[in-house]
Order: sequence, then C-alpha cells, then structure tokens
Amino acid sequence: MANIMAVAMTEFAEKGLAGARIDEIAAATQTSKRMIYYYFGSKEGLYTAVLEASYREMRTHESALNLDHLDPLEALRKLVAYTFDHHRQSENYIRLVMGENINRGQYLAQSTAIQALNVPAISAIQTLYDRGVSSGVFRPGLSALDIHASISALTFFNVSNRHTFGLIFRFDAASPDWIAQRRHSVIEMVERFVRAY
Repeated sequence: MANIMAVAMTEFAEKGLAGARIDEIAAATQTSKRMIYYYFGSKEGLYTAVLEASYREMRTHESALNLDHLDPLEALRKLVAYTFDHHRQSENYIRLVMGENINRGQYLAQSTAIQALNVPAISAIQTLYDRGVSSGVFRPGLSALDIHASISALTFFNVSNRHTFGLIFRFDAASPDWIAQRRHSVIEMVERFVRAY
C-alpha cells in the first residue's frame, strides 16, 4: 500500500485527479487495478487517501518540533522555517493542495480524517501565541487561524508560483541565494506581524 500511495502521490500531483490514470499507477507499482480498487475503493478513494497522507506527513513532522520547550519567539521562527522548508522540499504536496482547490475541496470535504489531522496545528499555534502574549512578546488580539493562514500564504507562494513569478520578473526563483533571502524575509514578516512593540 505504501508503494501505491507514493506512486499515486506523484501521479496526482503531476496530472491532477482528472488526468491521473490508475493503469499507470498499477504498472508502476507492479500490482493490478483490482488490487488498488480493493484497497481504496475507487480512483477518488485513492486520491483522498493521498491527500490525507500528505497532510498527515506534514502535521506529524510539525508536531515533532517540540515548540513548547522553546521561548515563544524562537518557537515561532522554528515553525515558520519548518513550514517554508517543508513546502520548498515537497512540491508534490503543494501541487496536490492546488489541485484540490481547483476541485473546490470536494474530496477533502468527504474525508473523515482531515479535520482531526489539521485542528492540532491551530491548537499548537494558539498555545504558542498564548505563551507569547503572556510573556509580553506577542501583541494581543490575534487569531491563531489568521497566524496559520499568514504562515501558509507566505510559504506556499514560493513553490506554487515560482515558475510564473520567475518568468515574469526574469530571475531564478530556484536560486539558493533567492531561497535563503526569501526564507529569512518570511520568518521576519511573520515575527513582525505577531510581535509586541
């Protein structure tokens, strides 16, 4: 099953749900379409399982950051840096999320696991934020969901739009210097957004 999921993730990321072919996934995993349908029920079932696995992988690594043991500013920087690095190194994840947004979230809406996978991310930010407010480092009145959305937006764009952004402005968006500078800027922007002055 793990092999099927890995191949399917690439197939769905590259071609989207509509363009992906179970025949190609079966051939690449040296299994049968029947076996894939036995495990996942349908092409859509496999696609939903791949989406869930993508979010699960991110949230598992995120929860292993042990942010509660760091001071709030250091913890925030570590979370933003992790998210930036994860997105940059996980183009398939970004492409899957983009594809599901084209589908208007209809397959994630059918998932029985997606809420449980992602709610802890907001809870972790809320805990971190509350610690920062209590210590006087973060300004009060912000929403954990808004902080999460800001981190996601600033880190997602660098992968989702790198080809068009690089072409339009005629620069190498994959350059290590640009990536390092952008990573620093994103961490600083989020920090300035939440920090008390």
